[in-house]
Amino acid sequence: MPRWAVSIRNEVRTMPKIADVLVETLAANGVKHVWGVPGDSLNAVTDAIRRTDGIDWMLTRHEEEAAFAAAGEAAMTNDLAVCAGSCGPGNLHLINGLYDANRSRQPVLAIAADIPTEEIGSSYFQETRPNELFRGCSVFCERVSSAEQMPRIVELAIRTAVEKRGVAVIVLAGDVALANMPGTRIPVVRRTEPVVVPSPGELADAAALLNGAKKVTILAGAGVEGAREQVLALADRLGAPIVHALRGKEFIEYDNPFDVGMTGLLGFASGYRAMEDCDALLMLGTDFPYQQFFPDDASVVQVDIRGEQLGRRHPVDVGLVGDVGATGTALLALLERKTDRKHLEKSLDHYARTRESLDSLEKPGHGAIHPQFVTRLIDELAADDAVFIPDVGTPVIWACRHLHIGERRRLIGSFWHGTMAAAPPLAMGAQAVDRSRQIVVLAGDGGLSMMLGELITAVAHDLPIKVVVFDNAALGFVEVEMKAAGVVNYGTGLANPDFGAVARAVGMHGENVTEAGDLEGALRRAFEHDGPALVSVAVERQELSMPPKIGLDQAGGFALYAMRTVLAGNGRELIDLAKANIRQLL
Repeated sequence: MPRWAVSIRNEVRTMPKIADVLVETLAANGVKHVWGVPGDSLNAVTDAIRRTDGIDWMLTRHEEEAAFAAAGEAAMTNDLAVCAGSCGPGNLHLINGLYDANRSRQPVLAIAADIPTEEIGSSYFQETRPNELFRGCSVFCERVSSAEQMPRIVELAIRTAVEKRGVAVIVLAGDVALANMPGTRIPVVRRTEPVVVPSPGELADAAALLNGAKKVTILAGAGVEGAREQVLALADRLGAPIVHALRGKEFIEYDNPFDVGMTGLLGFASGYRAMEDCDALLMLGTDFPYQQFFPDDASVVQVDIRGEQLGRRHPVDVGLVGDVGATGTALLALLERKTDRKHLEKSLDHYARTRESLDSLEKPGHGAIHPQFVTRLIDELAADDAVFIPDVGTPVIWACRHLHIGERRRLIGSFWHGTMAAAPPLAMGAQAVDRSRQIVVLAGDGGLSMMLGELITAVAHDLPIKVVVFDNAALGFVEVEMKAAGVVNYGTGLANPDFGAVARAVGMHGENVTEAGDLEGALRRAFEHDGPALVSVAVERQELSMPPKIGLDQAGGFALYAMRTVLAGNGRELIDLAKANIRQLL
């Protein structure tokens, strides 16, 4: 047993340890929780948390869950959140959640405990190379080797995480954590709030391009947060429809007279057409990744606070480094009001027709329940300030198409890294920030069953998250991808447990719904329950979620899928698919 694994006997020390000062620094910087699974190399840290007021150890059943919970907390506060893992497998389990947090630009600090210093390089029990392993999922990763070094490394880690909005990792061997700390300097990091505006010449170039265009479309991403007023003013001046990316939905869609929906693989036709038909595209705070959805012949002006993102997805004619709000204000003064509003009017009309078509799908269905209907009821019954967290897969599709995210609502999730099973732990982190706020998870059956231990964690910490399971007994989004590629669905069926019974077994309120008429009552009871609750809904497996643009390869893929399915003797499946989706294909 490593020497730091023995119990720490003295409650009062004459000199603090490195772990003590580390935890005190976290508390001084506003950290309320540390999410993780304890282990011998973390003993000094967890013991320091036990003895420090204002900061709690949040035990999870898996370290990946801990990283996601920290990311969920950071997403709610826009401030630092912390997770920790013991040496070897413990902190390795953090990596996927940290990748997700880093790509979602959430300020998360991870404490990666390590093996005894004297054993590093000897292929010791549970030895890894954390300094190397975490560099790909972080904006900062350094080892603490001495007491003298520790305050500076911790300050740099916190500052880098909050300023770059990403993951910082501190590697800390168990014996180093127990070393005496002769000084007790406690660094407190205050996030800076710079206002970044492009140069006058750059703004003039952008204005000239936009003034000369006849049909301008705006694509708005997560970077429009806090700049809603400026974006709407730009749209009004330019006569421009606003298309939003998924991560921009919660900031720009609501009460927006210029909104024409979403584009991309999860979007719908009106958003795609508004971009396809323009001769100038104004990209605001978005790193929208799907090159096939950009217009072929339009000029592009891109505004982003990170210069390295300019032109990363599509060639730009004018790239502007700046805050969307401040840059929008400066640009607005140079723009002429467009009197020809035909492009805007055409796009809004297309959106109204597309919206009507989408809304028509929000019906119960016959037999298995339509997932659009489930989402509509969730939307109607949820609180005005609810936080919705859809899991990766088809729940994200139904959320972005059928949830209304008003001014006080939030929509967060694993929208960039795309991790199944991320939604429940993200929800726990969000719920820990405010236990009175309604947090609603739209979970897939595949994702939920990956990490069922998350339900135990919610009960253990009395985190009243509400989980609605879309149970279609399949990896539904994977099946759509297979169909588009011309592949017969194989290996995607799920033998699910009774999720309602599982929830009740771990201490949650749990129900199953198989009839549409029972759904509203079940959701009401779950949402009104004063603790964690789960409702599992049997939904239509063959509900096909069509992208806004069907390429020849995808059309050919669906045809090939149909032929192979019939030849494989699964014609009944093809008939069921056609019946379930004929409304969407018309």
